[in-house]
Amino acid sequence: MNTGDASIQEESFPFAQEGYALMASAFEVYGELGGGLAKDIYQEAMEHELGLRGISFNVNHEMSVFYKGEELKKRYTPDLLVSGGIIVGIQSTSALTSEDFAQHMNYMRVSCQSVGYLINFGPIHKVEWKRIILREFIDKE
Repeated sequence: MNTGDASIQEESFPFAQEGYALMASAFEVYGELGGGLAKDIYQEAMEHELGLRGISFNVNHEMSVFYKGEELKKRYTPDLLVSGGIIVGIQSTSALTSEDFAQHMNYMRVSCQSVGYLINFGPIHKVEWKRIILREFIDKE
């Protein structure tokens, strides 16, 4: 599921090529490990694969959170921050829920980030993923 204005060409979204590289890494990890393992295993494998591919990423990168335009003291720490602007949430559950999607989108919104990926390695037969584009923050990057 992609959010945003369908009239915009996909390649014009920020981090389009970086997103393709991110998902190629996720598919490689899934191909090697399969589904159903613990989230921490996929997290570490993704870090390893991104490093092998020369894709920049941060782990435990604290991001500012805003309320009514004011920065809060509390910080949001995504699973991965890829290429300096893609918020990545990693899961290992039987299926992504609408609540998972809404939570990830809200984290993106309060940290003013336009691109996010929610990647679920839990299903046995396929990697499940959602790309989220928050158009309201595209011009701010």
